[in-house]
Amino acid sequence: MSYKPSAVEIKRLRDETGAGMLDCRAALLTANGDYDAAKKNLLDQGLSKVAKKAERAANEGLVGSYIHVGGKIGVLVEINCETDFVARNERFAELVNDIAMHIAAMPVKYRSRDQVPEEELEALRAEFSKAAEGKPPGIVEKIVAGKINKWYEENVLLDQPFIKNDDQTVGELVASVVGVLGEKIEVRRFAKFTLGGA
Repeated sequence: MSYKPSAVEIKRLRDETGAGMLDCRAALLTANGDYDAAKKNLLDQGLSKVAKKAERAANEGLVGSYIHVGGKIGVLVEINCETDFVARNERFAELVNDIAMHIAAMPVKYRSRDQVPEEELEALRAEFSKAAEGKPPGIVEKIVAGKINKWYEENVLLDQPFIKNDDQTVGELVASVVGVLGEKIEVRRFAKFTLGGA
């Protein structure tokens, strides 16, 4: 007897991934009822769609806010998508809230690697090279590259491990939601306010 996904399974998969009903049904059929495999396939397909959407315009979206308990830290973040329909989606709103909360919790200096000024990178390279003096040139290069990547993880939003799941970066989180919702999504800008801060 061939497997037929139940409405309950389809709804659960849809709730967890945000994918359409037909996509969820097809994923369950393809995985022959293996729920975890169906979920993984949906998310993997979504990540492959991300690259195709990178050039599209994202002019809709939401400005979200997060005020940390005690009211001493607050964040405003603007996240864009392509349509108002997606901007009103619950999963999109959850992403905006998650990223605002992440920014409140972490020391974020830049949104993405391309925003880091070249002078700052040069200064970091010089500092890390000096610390590795005396080692063979090939080793120094590897040490400097490793330390630069570590610096990105600590200071660049999209490279940081996501606070709710440190197995994925914030950039990977955004990409997974792009895959689910089917539109380009980008973190446009953010501001963090700390009581008494500059």
